[in-house]
Amino acid sequence: MARHVAPRSVHLSDYTPPAYLVDRVELRFSLFEDFTRVSSRMTMRRNQQQDSRVLVLDGHDLELVRLLKDGRKLAADAYRVDEEGLVIEDPGEPFTLEIETLIHPEKNASLEGLYKSGGNFCTQCEAEGFRKITYYPDRPDVLARFSVIIEADKAAYPVLLANGNPVESGALENGRHFARWEDPFPKPSYLFALVAGRLACVADEFTTCSGRRVQLRVYVEDHNVDKCQHALRCLQNAMRWDEERFGREYDLDIYMIVAVDDFNMGAMENKGLNIFNSKYVLARPETATDRDFIAIETVVAHEYFHNWSGNRVTCRDWFQLTLKEGLTVFRDQEFTADRHSRALKRIEDVRFLRKRQFAEDAGPMAHAIQPASYMEINNFYTATVYNKGAEVIRMIQTLLGERGFRRGMDLYFASHDGEAATTEDFLRAMEDATGIQLQQFRRWYHQAGTPRLEVTTQYEPQAQCFHVTLRQLPPDGVAEDKWQPLHIPVRVGLLDPDGHEIALRLEGEQVSVSGSRVLELKDTEQTFRFADISVPPSLSVLRDFSAPVELLMERSDAELAFLMVNDTDPFNRWDAGEQLATRLILNCRDSGTGNEHHPDCYFDALQAMLTDDSLDPAMLAEALKLPDENELSGRLAQVDVEAIHEAHQRFGQALVAALQPALARAFQRNADVAPDDGSPAASARRRLAGVCLDYLVLAPEDSWRQLALERVQQARNMTEQVGALRALVHAGCPEGEAAIEAFEQHWSQEPLVMDKWFSVQATAPLATTRARVEQLLAHPGFHLENPNRVRSLIGAYAETNHYGFHLADGSGYRLLAEQVLRLDGFNPSTAARLVGPLTRWHRYGEHRRAMMRAELMRMADVDDLSRNLYEQVSKSLDKAAAGSKS
Repeated sequence: MARHVAPRSVHLSDYTPPAYLVDRVELRFSLFEDFTRVSSRMTMRRNQQQDSRVLVLDGHDLELVRLLKDGRKLAADAYRVDEEGLVIEDPGEPFTLEIETLIHPEKNASLEGLYKSGGNFCTQCEAEGFRKITYYPDRPDVLARFSVIIEADKAAYPVLLANGNPVESGALENGRHFARWEDPFPKPSYLFALVAGRLACVADEFTTCSGRRVQLRVYVEDHNVDKCQHALRCLQNAMRWDEERFGREYDLDIYMIVAVDDFNMGAMENKGLNIFNSKYVLARPETATDRDFIAIETVVAHEYFHNWSGNRVTCRDWFQLTLKEGLTVFRDQEFTADRHSRALKRIEDVRFLRKRQFAEDAGPMAHAIQPASYMEINNFYTATVYNKGAEVIRMIQTLLGERGFRRGMDLYFASHDGEAATTEDFLRAMEDATGIQLQQFRRWYHQAGTPRLEVTTQYEPQAQCFHVTLRQLPPDGVAEDKWQPLHIPVRVGLLDPDGHEIALRLEGEQVSVSGSRVLELKDTEQTFRFADISVPPSLSVLRDFSAPVELLMERSDAELAFLMVNDTDPFNRWDAGEQLATRLILNCRDSGTGNEHHPDCYFDALQAMLTDDSLDPAMLAEALKLPDENELSGRLAQVDVEAIHEAHQRFGQALVAALQPALARAFQRNADVAPDDGSPAASARRRLAGVCLDYLVLAPEDSWRQLALERVQQARNMTEQVGALRALVHAGCPEGEAAIEAFEQHWSQEPLVMDKWFSVQATAPLATTRARVEQLLAHPGFHLENPNRVRSLIGAYAETNHYGFHLADGSGYRLLAEQVLRLDGFNPSTAARLVGPLTRWHRYGEHRRAMMRAELMRMADVDDLSRNLYEQVSKSLDKAAAGSKS
């Protein structure tokens, strides 16, 4: 690494307010096929909170054509331009700065700034893309009112869009035209958006709670107009929900969504003009799965909710990123939970958190939800900032109660509307609104890692008292003297031997309370004593996953099986099965004989659930799923890839042998759903039928595999079709090849559907998958320039396919490193997001460690490595060096 000059790190402790502020910016974009001319006119003044008189405007890959101050050309020695931007010493105040630049969107493959996708112009400015458009103070704490004029050839680009409200449009000479947009709300540059192209519009409207009518428009390519109605309905539902739940009303005359095929993220919340990855807009039952429909609803809601939690109140600096993202993820989680099954949503969110965020916490890129420093901000759009950030917000609501949390939210929005705020501002609003102090709770924002919660119990029959002792431990590998105790809400319940809830009264209290209650753990160790407990109870702890911790508690197989069948908390009922299955599979791995005996209690519990018609089919489907190999490996200090895979396979076969008749009955009861029925009940039944079929193709009879092949070939519904394809391919069935061919022939002209085709093959847990991925890289439909296609093949293979990626010969590692380096040359942010599996080398045996480190070192030796990838690689190798010294 010595041959490289390390990029400069940015530290939260070094934050200083901007020296100059922008009151208003007028932009004019002249779009042409081989260049774009950007003219900017900024009304500026010095920030009285800052002593500096140096104006710094960020800029990257710009050709400066003209620079005027108060209408006069600046002398050459009055400013300087370098790779980072433009600097003017003491420009005075107030003043007007006019800048003209030339840029080349047609050559911009980074998909940041202004670029072209499918022949259309579009932007992505978060986090630091605006500096690729023009010279500007590209930081979130500079808020200005934007006026934008776009001019282009009318035949090629009939649609011209920007933030805010449309003000004027008209014809120009030479077949060109223009449109002017005004955004009345001040915003930082990262929220700027522009779209120009040949797009069809699907329109509707929404009437707000105060009676204002808002135009809703979704812009897509002509051939996709039949796939937009779901996204429009989701938007209307989100607008109504945010009014009812949080009192937030939309504030512009128009709300627009534009779907583009080439996008590094899921979507972007630009004020009034959201730009979406087409994956999260386009849907109809023939081309989108039930999960796709839910994902679209979630992402549409997320970007809409940002209108307040991110736009009207934005973040002061990028260290506050969780202020908008963690909060808005929490809001979209609550929206989906209210719209569908709250229990199912909680299970899915926690499963993702444990698989992705806990792994992040255990790796070299571990960071707090408010990190102290970074080299490249794009590397911190992470599961920690987003998903753990949402868990921290959820804990605040748990401690304050829903009403108290709502009062805090109202005060936060009222106090900081039109401002760039901090996490401290948010926490202070919560305290001021409720009188509840969160001083110790603030440590969740600043300490990295997954804390551990150790739980022990004791029952005193004579005193009829049940003791629950909670002890918090620092994350694995963190010394106790380097960790400060957190404020942890632990929701608990007690069940009697018949599975009924026991009313709870702590010693010293006068009244018993039915159901769950929250214990607040603030010390390293605390004991809570429940009185009037007449029988030895079963403890249901960490209900609804009330805190993002690793639970350490000794429980027998029988106790876990009891909770699987009887716990009244749906999340804990699922989690008991997850814990028991994990234990049994890992025991199967340890035996290594293939002749191990599986305790009947687990299969008996599943049998009872399969025959219980009162259960939600979707919840039953989740209970039937085994923890995957990535989840299992996360439970181990050192991972034996082959042993985990073989144990997982054997246990799956044992489950089929024990439950095949019940699985077959459940499949038959749920397989006849109408293909166009998108109701939650129909979706739940399809989910259960799909999980049953995953198991049944492992049965000895050919009939189940033939049935799965027919479901692929008949193509009634994408959920059924892709589920059957996955079942055959992942099981390594001979029928899998015919299914792959049939699917491709049917859907080769549908890019989003073909993403599923690539992903199913890339995630097959087979030794041959690496060779299959190599073949697919050369497939005519694979394009490294398209992030969706990259994620569906390379990302799915490396991140999800634990066995197929971690091959003993290291060929999976070499494949990933080669593709990451290719991507880094033109799309650094996507490249850096892909390299993660290699950075987790420390969890594997020395043979695999050495191979992963070798690939990281190969990347480190590249002279022009991007800042994005450099940070990931260097931090991982720094951990390797530290490990070797220890």
